[in-house]
Amino acid sequence: MKLLNIDKDLLLKPLQMVAGIVERRHTLPILSNVFLKANNNDLEVIATDLEIQIATNTPLEKSYKSETLTISARKTLDILRALPDNTKISLEASENRATLKSGKSKFHLQTLPSGDFPLIAAKDNAHLDTVIIEQKVLKNMLQKVQFSMAQQDIRYYLNGLLLVLDGDTMRLIATDGHRLSHSATKLETSVGNRETILPRKTVLELLKLLDSDQSTVKLEITDTQITVRFGNVTLVSKLVDGKFPDYKRVIPTDLNNELIIGRESLQGALQRASILSNEKFKGVRWVLTKNLLKIICSNSEQEEAEEELEVSYQGEPLDIGFNVNYLLDCLGNVGTQDINCALGDSNSSMLMTIKEDSTFQYVVMPMRI
Repeated sequence: MKLLNIDKDLLLKPLQMVAGIVERRHTLPILSNVFLKANNNDLEVIATDLEIQIATNTPLEKSYKSETLTISARKTLDILRALPDNTKISLEASENRATLKSGKSKFHLQTLPSGDFPLIAAKDNAHLDTVIIEQKVLKNMLQKVQFSMAQQDIRYYLNGLLLVLDGDTMRLIATDGHRLSHSATKLETSVGNRETILPRKTVLELLKLLDSDQSTVKLEITDTQITVRFGNVTLVSKLVDGKFPDYKRVIPTDLNNELIIGRESLQGALQRASILSNEKFKGVRWVLTKNLLKIICSNSEQEEAEEELEVSYQGEPLDIGFNVNYLLDCLGNVGTQDINCALGDSNSSMLMTIKEDSTFQYVVMPMRI
């Protein structure tokens, strides 16, 4: 049975799009494979880890009768990357083996029955909310909040991202318990009211796959699943079942001391000072006086770094500590010229905002140094 005879890139590009969710070690061997289906003038490539499924469709130059195959995602991807550009490949399958040929190169790979591949079925339309949004808007929102997601926290719901639908507004919120990011956008049509937690892996895959253009994304959200459709990609993901913290209570509203500073100059000063920070605690002191910010880092070896920045600040003198990495995460993910920092006292959280996006809010808790 001859399955395919196509340009290398027609298989390589979709494989690159879906293979990111394939784990290297699985209790189910078939989860290391991708599912290929050639049908008429269309090639469908699907990968899954049982929690997320990514499918992509590629038009073919000639028509094929319906054939399916599962083949190792990593090995096939590595082979295709190693082949010369602009080459043709053929893929033949018989029983439990597939043969991939290109010129004088030939590779024999094991296959597993395509009927055993665990495709995630789309849920029925009960309790369905549909959102249509530009790709660049969604990608920008995800970029501004994803770095605040927890990693392997015992509070599993913090390892994801909260998506809130509230009439004609969609919000994205992430927190690890020490800092919180918030971004929002207005929708063209009003939808229902819903709070949904997206898994961390789903968020990171979307960031890789979404384009920064004005083409649209369709989000279909049920009680247990989200389906994201854009371009020739369909991503289906299970949702995290849990109760996210009340983000509104975390965002401070009564901070009297305000600081405006250039993002790049602050980022550079923090990066330099952090070289001499304590490797375990990563603390940095901010010492604020009128129009002056001193950034101080020290470590257990009695080494110290100090940076001085001229800033727009008319508030009370203040000495406050933060985790320097939390500040750098924010500065590295918001493309802005100036950043606005609102502070209370040395025990209060700081609220960082930007002029270009009034919905963006970043709250970071202080730390004792």
